[in-house]
Amino acid sequence: MSEPTGDAVARFVIDGEMTIYRAADLKTEVLEAVRKNAVLELDLSGISELDSAGLQVLMVAKQAATAAGHRLHLVAHSAAVIEIFEMLDMGAFFGDALLIPAASH
Repeated sequence: MSEPTGDAVARFVIDGEMTIYRAADLKTEVLEAVRKNAVLELDLSGISELDSAGLQVLMVAKQAATAAGHRLHLVAHSAAVIEIFEMLDMGAFFGDALLIPAASH
């Protein structure tokens, strides 16, 4: 799921549901990627559902990156991610721009 380690930007792609049913496994994988990479992008484009457990995984990853002096960027937010981030006003916590698609007419 992730690409090169070191100072290069690595990308970790999360697909499918990011819910309580996968949170423990995803937490382990994401934290390992954070540990191994000084700069990590979490690609959220494939997330079809996000609940509070999935959101907690993202929050823990951001805190772990900050504590380690690493950078974590959330990119390519899916509609499911944007919906939860807007509902809970989480954009400022993560500090990454949300790309909101234009409303269709």
